[in-house]
Amino acid sequence: MVTLSHQFKQWFFSSAFILSIIGIVFIYSAGTYWSSVHYIGQTPFYIKQGIYFVIAVISCLVLMNMKVLQKPKTWVFFYWVSILLLIAVLIPGIGIVRNGSQSWIGVGSLTVQPAELAKITTLIYLSILLANRKAGQRIVQWKHFLVILLPSLLIMLQPDFGAVFILVVAAFLLLFIAQYPVKLYLFLILTGIIGLVALIAAAPYRLKRIEAFLNPWADALGSGFQAVQSLLAIGPAGLFGHGFLESRQKYLYLPEPQNDFIFSIILEEIGLLGGMGLLLIFACFLLFGYKLALSCNNQLHFYVICGLTTTIAIQACLNIGVVINLLPVTGVTLPFISYGGTSLLVVWLTVSLILNFSKE
Repeated sequence: MVTLSHQFKQWFFSSAFILSIIGIVFIYSAGTYWSSVHYIGQTPFYIKQGIYFVIAVISCLVLMNMKVLQKPKTWVFFYWVSILLLIAVLIPGIGIVRNGSQSWIGVGSLTVQPAELAKITTLIYLSILLANRKAGQRIVQWKHFLVILLPSLLIMLQPDFGAVFILVVAAFLLLFIAQYPVKLYLFLILTGIIGLVALIAAAPYRLKRIEAFLNPWADALGSGFQAVQSLLAIGPAGLFGHGFLESRQKYLYLPEPQNDFIFSIILEEIGLLGGMGLLLIFACFLLFGYKLALSCNNQLHFYVICGLTTTIAIQACLNIGVVINLLPVTGVTLPFISYGGTSLLVVWLTVSLILNFSKE
């Protein structure tokens, strides 16, 4: 007999699978011309993404059945490994600088972004601490904040504001689910605003991004270029778009259209209704993720699934908000959809862990 929880797992996995296939299809549309101009003679983006997709799904099917991943000691160890990797990426000669951020560690053609792994390990370690609270113990504990603060500070040194934002918001939402008092969040919000202002003041390029967000047309060929080109892709598309493969902005107008701004190309080609259909699949993925959390009898598993599902939700909202100019540019990819082997593997690692922890 198929249980309701098993059905949730099937729908959850299926929605992730469908999103990845859609991603490969639109990477083919968005990135083929860019690849032919800038990466002559190299393997096309959509083929690389397809190879990573196969590896990711096979890895997911293996990892979702490994019981060792449900043991708290495993994740305490992985948390400190991720901290060491975040320190290593800051060392000259080890960390690789891309687009102004020293966020990558590379061995040959293989590169790893420790911040992506740190988001997962931090949320699971935090879930372990929350689940291990004893009866009568204080809800608010400083060690919970230290677990969040340590990787966040190291990631900011790279700097990678998008990854820090996703990690901190997901972690604080997890604390809220764990019944942290609402009054505390007023203090956290105030502290966050002060910290955000300090971060903007510390780096002039962040201020330019804010200015470009408020009025991208003021510097349409400079700091506001990506936002303007994204809006030019979305605006004329209407309800139904120009048709698949018929994007105009992908022809060297919108930089790297297969990456962070791929949703612009999707809206340009299949219109508002097509974009809403894609968002509906994302909504189903998140709904089934949270239903898996609610179906757990184990408190640790509940916290882990909530935290990991929330990271994908925040990342998707952040990317889409940037694309439609509701948020400043952050350099965050659209989960499952944007081109990138590391991004795809990490999001499918998250899927595998959610499925693993959903097993009682």
